[in-house]
Amino acid sequence: MYHLAGQLVRRVLQGLVVVLITTFLIFSILRIVPGDPVRLIVGGMAPDNLVEEIAEKMGLRDPIPVQFGRYLSEIARGDLGNSYQRPKNGMMGQGGDFNANMDVEMAEVSDLIFQTLPYTLQLAGLALLISLIVSFPLGISAGLKPKGVMSKISFFISSVFVSIPNFWLGIVLALFITIKLGLLPSIGYQNFAYTILPAIVLAVETCPFIIRTISVSFAEISQEYFIKSGKVRGLTRNGVIYRHTLRNASIPLLNLLGIQLSTLLGGVIVVEYIFDYPGLGQLTIYAVLQRDFPLIQGIAMVTSALYVGLNIAVDLITYSIDPRLES
Repeated sequence: MYHLAGQLVRRVLQGLVVVLITTFLIFSILRIVPGDPVRLIVGGMAPDNLVEEIAEKMGLRDPIPVQFGRYLSEIARGDLGNSYQRPKNGMMGQGGDFNANMDVEMAEVSDLIFQTLPYTLQLAGLALLISLIVSFPLGISAGLKPKGVMSKISFFISSVFVSIPNFWLGIVLALFITIKLGLLPSIGYQNFAYTILPAIVLAVETCPFIIRTISVSFAEISQEYFIKSGKVRGLTRNGVIYRHTLRNASIPLLNLLGIQLSTLLGGVIVVEYIFDYPGLGQLTIYAVLQRDFPLIQGIAMVTSALYVGLNIAVDLITYSIDPRLES
């Protein structure tokens, strides 16, 4: 128990370092790449002296280490800053429409992020659920009989899924399912039904990796001595699968799920843009296009913290399944 607590503390500290490094890299890159966010704020016709005056007031002409130190002190107070482009009373509705007005108070970055994050988590969670529903029977069947028909079917499905570009699949599903058949909505968000088609697109990306991991794990563990001895002791085939094979195969699967869920959070950017889904991915695209420094920095920090948290949670679950992994 003490060793597990020590592992947890160590992983949390490592995670904080990862988040800090990621935030610093994004922070620095934004200030190195060409383009001035102040010019976008005041407009292209503003005189240069006005641009410089505003940039000085905003601290954007200070050295990068000075700016980053000031940013960290604000984070320590729980302040992620205010958006450069989005007014507080002009939060985007469906499609990212909002009324930018220089005379109004700008929206807080934390509000923008935590208003859109639940939509993205809902989308990623549903995509992962669909992936597991499809992948588990295919992967287990292929792993139990590596040379059987189901193994060939699983390989074929995985090959097809991994070859389909997500943007192409998203467009095809929207045209066929929504426009032609009228079965499911796909553009914007009004209720949970608007999450289904984007989730299917993300699930298609994830399924091949989960199927492969499950089939390989089951095939390897099925050859272990304790599995064969279980059959000799009189355990039924289903008993061996559920009591021994599935438990031991779950560890690599859990590790993969942690990676895939993190990948899903990153992969939503394209999918959310295609379906005009009001999540964190779409918010990221608009923030980058508008060079909204505080918003980009806040999104980078929050998403990296989510990645770290997911991996720590996966480690704790795998330790609880197999305590030998603590050593």
